Amino acid sequence: MNFAYTLLYVQDVPRSVEFYERAFGLARRFISDEGNYAEMETGGTALGFVAADFARRSLPDGFQANDRSRPPAGIEIAFTTPDVPAAFARAVSAGALPVSQPSQKPWGQHVAYVRDVDGVLVEIASPM
Repeated sequence: MNFAYTLLYVQDVPRSVEFYERAFGLARRFISDEGNYAEMETGGTALGFVAADFARRSLPDGFQANDRSRPPAGIEIAFTTPDVPAAFARAVSAGALPVSQPSQKPWGQHVAYVRDVDGVLVEIASPM
């Protein structure tokens, strides 16, 4: 078995694609003609976006929608970069909600947290 995707359920797929391009420098791999699904280039796996309304059709019991006005869900996505402060500043200037300023952890890694346009928690960290 291979880990292939992380899919985020979002309110507006094109908006999320544009945000991740500006905030984290990702390149779009694919966006559907209907605008309800997209993938970003991230390396070995894909970061994908699914329109929340479209996802609800596959999940009869629903799901907890991401919302910036509520605490984040118990999951995060993480990006690594050698310059955490610069990446944090770029994300915030692109519209990310700052959660935790860059700081050094006891194990030596620099880490910061932001929330994306839908409220998904995003870790920005130096490589281990």
